[in-house]
Amino acid sequence: MNDDSIKRRGIRSFVQRQGRITPSQQRALDELLPRHGLEYRADTFDIAAIFGREAPLWLEVGFGNGDSLAQIAAAQPQIDFIGVEVHRPGVGKLLNSIEQRGLGNLRVVCHDAVEVLRDCLPDAALDRLLLFFPDPWHKKRHHKRRIVNAQFAELLRHKLAVGGVWHLATDWQEYAEWMLAHLDAAPGFENCAGRGQCSERPEYRPLTRFEQRGMRLGHGVWDLLYRRCD
Repeated sequence: MNDDSIKRRGIRSFVQRQGRITPSQQRALDELLPRHGLEYRADTFDIAAIFGREAPLWLEVGFGNGDSLAQIAAAQPQIDFIGVEVHRPGVGKLLNSIEQRGLGNLRVVCHDAVEVLRDCLPDAALDRLLLFFPDPWHKKRHHKRRIVNAQFAELLRHKLAVGGVWHLATDWQEYAEWMLAHLDAAPGFENCAGRGQCSERPEYRPLTRFEQRGMRLGHGVWDLLYRRCD
């Protein structure tokens, strides 16, 4: 790959891994994605038409296996949700959860979240953006791949409604400090807990099994909430 093609593609915050897809997940991708999924296209979604109503809209970037997002959506039927994930096994698992739980307020996009936000979401459409446990890219030479940076913050400033909240969580203290440094300096955002401070975990964010195991071992988790103020 030459330098020009790298520039056109951009630096990704994820590594595209196929992973093992179970028969159940593959059936979900084949049969349920057309029903509960949204196809990426370089045109804005009609959110009201998608969900058949006007309601607050939350979006999760990189939902993993989808367990937390399904729990959040099930607990808050008055809110509409979009989950964006590039890894197909996790997409298949969440699709099965949507079908089993009858979650009419949740849709899935299997695509790069930056492109979905940039091309498919109307400005000021989001009431909340969820970014839980993104890859910390802990090696210094890989920090350029971290999704939390000035460019991503500026993109979200346009996609969040005024008063909308960006909720982040990480189990890497150094990444939490990175987030605080970058987002406290980001135009148009205010730290809900005060500059340089993390927030208490909101009740709506479930504890993952990985997180619970880490807490038993004395590992920390840091939640950060930033409100769009202009």
